[in-house]
Amino acid sequence: MVIRDEQNSRELVIAADFGTSGVKLAALDRSLSLLATAAEAYPLSLPGPDRAEQQPDDWWQALRRGIAALHDQIPDLRERAVALVPCAQMCGLVCVDRAGDVLRPALISLDKRAGAMSRKMNGGFPAVAGYRADKLFTWTRIANGAPSHNGMDPPAKMLWIKTHEPEVWAASHKLLDVKDWLIFRATGALTTTADSANLTWMMDTRPGREGWSPFLAGRLGIPLDKLPEIVDGASIAGRLAERAAEDLGLSAALPVVAGAGDVGATAIGSGAVEDGQLHVYAGTSAWLSGFFPSRRLDVFHSYATIASSVGFRPLLIATQESAGTAFAWAARLVGESAGDSDSALDTLYDGIGELQDDDPLFVPWLAGERVPVDDDRLRGVLYGLSVRHDRNAVLRATLEGVALNLRWAMSKVARQKGVRHDLPLPLVGGAAVNPRFAQLLADALDRRVEVRAPRHAGVRGAAAIAGAALGWFDSVQAAAPALSSGPVEIYDPEPAGVARCAARAARLDRHRKGLLSLYR
Repeated sequence: MVIRDEQNSRELVIAADFGTSGVKLAALDRSLSLLATAAEAYPLSLPGPDRAEQQPDDWWQALRRGIAALHDQIPDLRERAVALVPCAQMCGLVCVDRAGDVLRPALISLDKRAGAMSRKMNGGFPAVAGYRADKLFTWTRIANGAPSHNGMDPPAKMLWIKTHEPEVWAASHKLLDVKDWLIFRATGALTTTADSANLTWMMDTRPGREGWSPFLAGRLGIPLDKLPEIVDGASIAGRLAERAAEDLGLSAALPVVAGAGDVGATAIGSGAVEDGQLHVYAGTSAWLSGFFPSRRLDVFHSYATIASSVGFRPLLIATQESAGTAFAWAARLVGESAGDSDSALDTLYDGIGELQDDDPLFVPWLAGERVPVDDDRLRGVLYGLSVRHDRNAVLRATLEGVALNLRWAMSKVARQKGVRHDLPLPLVGGAAVNPRFAQLLADALDRRVEVRAPRHAGVRGAAAIAGAALGWFDSVQAAAPALSSGPVEIYDPEPAGVARCAARAARLDRHRKGLLSLYR
């Protein structure tokens, strides 16, 4: 028995979090402690306006390099690993044929080429919030939401391929999200999880009826047999195939857990696993998210709950387009070479001075917006520039603008029944490492903000899902004590900062109303 206990204590899972620019990897033990970490980048192709693509094999090669780095840190990684689990960017589209070959570069979440097609797909008369009323009623009744107008959701991407690349469409055996393809490459299993399925808006999410909806798929003209099987995130999707095991230096037949999309994994990894408890993610994009006991929907402000990957538990997602991208953009604007958004926050935003009452106001709609207004045509603005404003004023305004944009979204989300206003707000993502931004957010939202392992929330959440699949935890929720352990930085709202943010937010609200009509 002692021998078995020692063996258990040495077990670890390998979690991989695939973003738009690279993958973060970690080896974690039963307490969800990080034993080793690695990160690998891969290319992002922008072949035209509103287009964003990646080669799926680049994801795999980055995974291979990252696991090799974990091997270097943990020499007996192969012997100790008991599962591999991914989480990944969502709303991607990978077309594979019957032989399993990728037919074209993947359209990733950032791709908006199908924006006009999406508006046509959704629209008609009479309209409600840009949707033909009967379409909206049916989608919301069955799927608890509808495709966004900006073309980023999978159904618009699928219809774009069907219309503009009919030969690819005809040869496509399965249409996969990013995580789904990675699991297929690792195991040969063609599966998805409910979170990705829900965002195709072809899934019935009504309690007791969860699964693909023949009616919704038929209305879009998407054959059901092109869609993968929906499995629970805390289940074994498959086992590592010989070829993949050789690539990764891991044992053949190693369990590969189905995992989750990035939002669901990050929600768990943030530690905000109680019903109604929200967290904030601020990385390349930003979102407010949290679990709820039942479905929630706000058509007019473009957010809803989706079925999460584990047990179909409703997960509210309110996404905003630009956070870290705005920080990096502002750095370039003032003539700095910032690299990615994380490095910009690590160095450039230090020493820029305190926010001034007459600093410019910034609206970070650099790639349109999603919540609380869904419109890819919107564009960002710096208001109130004068000859006395310098680079530091622009950088300060950018940090504040992202925080106030999240305040704008929170003003709508906070109205939802069951939101826990009494709990601290976990902040995760690359922006969370910057104390100035964390304090700004606390002041803007007038809430205590907690920062704990902010760059590893995705891998920790994925590992918690794997832990539930392996029996380490009775449920994902039971992993909460492990997720809430470790060092924490606390940012309480400061009265002067709260007052300043409230005053500047009121000014910004007045400007925003005019700006919304300018781009429509």
